Amino acid sequence: MGTSEADLLQSYPTLRAEDLANAWAYERSHRKEIDAQIKANYDEEADVLYLNFKRPNHADDSELLDNDVIVRYENDEIVGMTIMNASKKTENEQ
Repeated sequence: MGTSEADLLQSYPTLRAEDLANAWAYERSHRKEIDAQIKANYDEEADVLYLNFKRPNHADDSELLDNDVIVRYENDEIVGMTIMNASKKTENEQ
């Protein structure tokens, strides 16, 4: 959502361009499965997008990234993300 592949690769040094290509290919071929697993809620007034990857999830830790994204963890597993200023991020993609 508004982050380029170059930014992802720079932010996550262990991530390779090949990993991103594989992730995008997987997403294209498994779109229905992914949509069934991810619950998304958008709060228009707050301009916040909430993504939950596990239901129910009970996050026991979180990390605020420098791009206004909060990653939520449960037992070191990512269970959700909160994307603040979401509309501004999608505007950058258009």
